[in-house]
This record gives sequence, C-alpha cells and structure tokens, in this order.
Amino acid sequence: MGNACDHRAAAQTRRACPPRWSGYAGAITAGTGVAFIALVVLLQWLRGDLDWIDAQLSAYLHGAYGLLLRTAYCLLAAAMAWLVLGLYVALAPVACSRTVVGLFCMAAVGLSAVAIGDSWMPVLAPDAATMVHLLSANTAFLCVIAAILLQSWYFRRDRWWRQHFVPAFGLGLVAFALLLFHVSVTSAPPGISQKSAIVAIVSWMVLVGRWLARDVHAQAACLPHSRDNARVNQP
Repeated sequence: MGNACDHRAAAQTRRACPPRWSGYAGAITAGTGVAFIALVVLLQWLRGDLDWIDAQLSAYLHGAYGLLLRTAYCLLAAAMAWLVLGLYVALAPVACSRTVVGLFCMAAVGLSAVAIGDSWMPVLAPDAATMVHLLSANTAFLCVIAAILLQSWYFRRDRWWRQHFVPAFGLGLVAFALLLFHVSVTSAPPGISQKSAIVAIVSWMVLVGRWLARDVHAQAACLPHSRDNARVNQP
C-alpha cells in the first residue's frame, strides 16, 4: 500500500518532456508582452492630447492609435491564454491547476471584451458601454492577479521551476500592491498608478514566458543525448 502511494506521488512530481509548442507559446508571449509595454510607453508621447499621469490606459483606446491599442489588447489576451496552456503541459502535474487555467482564460476574455466593446459600443450603445467596460476590466484585473499569484505559488511544486518561485511570486505581489493602490488611494493620479500595475502584470508574463521557452528548449536539447545513452547501455 505504501509503495503504491509512493508511486502515485512520484508520478505527480515527475513530468514528461513538454511538447515543443509550449516553448513557442512562452517565446511568443514574451515577445508580445515586450511589444505591448513598448507600445504603451510610446503612446505616452504620441498622444499629446492626453495627460500621461492622469489618463488611464483605457482613454488611449479611442482617438489616434486607438485601433492599434485595441488590437494589441486582443493579441495580449491570446498570448495570455496560450501561455497558461503551455505552462499546463510543461509543468509537473502537481504544479498544474485547472483553476489557474480558468482564471487566465477569464482574464483573456475580459481583456478582449474591453477592446472589442470599446470599438463599437460607445457609438451604438453608449448607455451600456460604460457598464460593459467596467465589468470586463474588473474581471480581467481580478482574474489575472489571482492567476499570477496562484501559479507562482505552484511553481514550488515543480523541482525545475521552484527556483523561479521567489521572483515570480515577488513580482506578482508587486502587481497586486500596485493594483490595490490604484483602487484604494483615490487621491493618487489614476493614470500612472493603473499603468504601473499593467506593466507589472505584463512583465510577469514576459518573465514566465522566457523561462518556459528556455526550459522547453533545454529539455529538448537533452532528449537526443538521453536516447543515445539508452542505446549505448543496452545489453
């Protein structure tokens, strides 16, 4: 009975070589995140009609370059969903959680709803546009923060990823603190506080995406050597 339990525990902590697409998911997410942050920074100069300290990022969804930012929102949402699926197949089973997958996917849906809703709803349904924007944005923020903290905590359970627990969980706490500051301290400039929280969240995605791509590449590089050794050691 004890041996059976030990075997089950070992199976939960052991992971197979992750599929190659999970590494691509990490690399593309990292690239998408860097491009998104660069676009946000660039818009602070391009949109001279908006005060970069007071204007929240949602204000940049309309007017000049609004379509570009809305497209970037949708691409970031797709990258977010792909990243969590890549993590789900790359991590040890004990470090995976369907709750994390669901939270990230809900955040992606919320982020996409912000971009798509702000495209046509302010004109066709102005009374509902504000409500849809607030619900979608709050869903995206709450779900992604919960997902980041939970997934970072689960990194401890994977012997290859536990080394990343401290920086991942630390950055997640920073993002949570910035978002809490933005929501609770009404006297603070809303633009810079919200953008800081967004940059912290996307930075977490970039960091984890890089780790995932590097981890999958390293395991794929070791796989041929393992097969060669297996053939050599055969009687």
